[in-house]
Amino acid sequence: MTDKVLRKLFLGFIQIHILYHAKEHPVYGAWMVEELREHGYDISAGTLYPILHSMDKDGLLVKEDRNVEGKIRKYYTTTDKGKTVLNEARNRAYELFKEIN
Repeated sequence: MTDKVLRKLFLGFIQIHILYHAKEHPVYGAWMVEELREHGYDISAGTLYPILHSMDKDGLLVKEDRNVEGKIRKYYTTTDKGKTVLNEARNRAYELFKEIN
């Protein structure tokens, strides 16, 4: 049960990471998997891609197809709505950190 609860919690953290990095520069799935691993999240492409698609559908990210060495790679960038959500998440995370620290 603990694993399930942590997984739900970490999903929110992962989405915040995605919004942050996609605000800084366009990101693609394989790069994002590696970036998240550097932060301690063991996430597979099979888990990440549905998250990216959902965030795109929700208007938090916008997708752009690019031809990279003859293959189509999907790059994601944070939308204005995504930036607003990121700022709100940042503010709430800061308040939570102050309280639990």
